[in-house]
Amino acid sequence: MAYQRVFTLSEVAQHKSKNDCWFVINGRVLNVTKFLELHPGGEEVLIESAGKDATKEFENIGHSNAAKKLLIKYQVGVLGGYAFEETETKDDSIREPRKKEMEAFVIKNDKRPTYTAILEFFVPLLVAGSFFAYRLVTRTEQMLY
Repeated sequence: MAYQRVFTLSEVAQHKSKNDCWFVINGRVLNVTKFLELHPGGEEVLIESAGKDATKEFENIGHSNAAKKLLIKYQVGVLGGYAFEETETKDDSIREPRKKEMEAFVIKNDKRPTYTAILEFFVPLLVAGSFFAYRLVTRTEQMLY
């Protein structure tokens, strides 16, 4: 295990701004200042937890294994009095995510013919038109008497 600088929670609490954002997850002291803009949930979520132990929030969200391995990249030390096992850091999955890309795809498994969409629009329209025509015809017959 390599030497890790030991911090207290009060030292971490001094780093809680957008320009200097640190917090603790599972005993690891993380400097995530450079990761703020890349975080998929937005930088506000990280700034909200800055300067404190964010382990509970991190675990409640249900992060992926890649996200958990990414913690090691931003680790600057450990929290004093916290014991944990060191994990292997030479993993290719610790790459930073790309800058805010939007990804979308459409799954088209619809086996219905295209004319059904036209029917779904025009049949209710035809029924509604017939109803109003019937009402108009019956109303004028009542007025004639």
